[in-house]
Amino acid sequence: MSLPLRVRPEAAQDLEDAAAWYEEQSRGLGQEFLDEVRRALERVAEHPELYPSIHRNTRRALTHRFPFGVFFHLKDDSIVVVAVLHGSRDPHHWKQRT
Repeated sequence: MSLPLRVRPEAAQDLEDAAAWYEEQSRGLGQEFLDEVRRALERVAEHPELYPSIHRNTRRALTHRFPFGVFFHLKDDSIVVVAVLHGSRDPHHWKQRT
């Protein structure tokens, strides 16, 4: 059974910004990035407990093709995505959202 996902506005903006950047690099790459993040979110929704807790109650799932992490909180009835960030970003950036 999969839990519902709630994506915070800041995480949605992360996705939009990254997809736009990839699209500028190569036509269609932005959509490929979004598709990969969607697949990661589907895995998280199905098995959120498989992903390690990296700070307090925040867990991280890595995407396969792109160097991004999906940062989320596992709640009783849902999963809250707080950030989708490149692996080289300062970790303080997403910690401010928790």
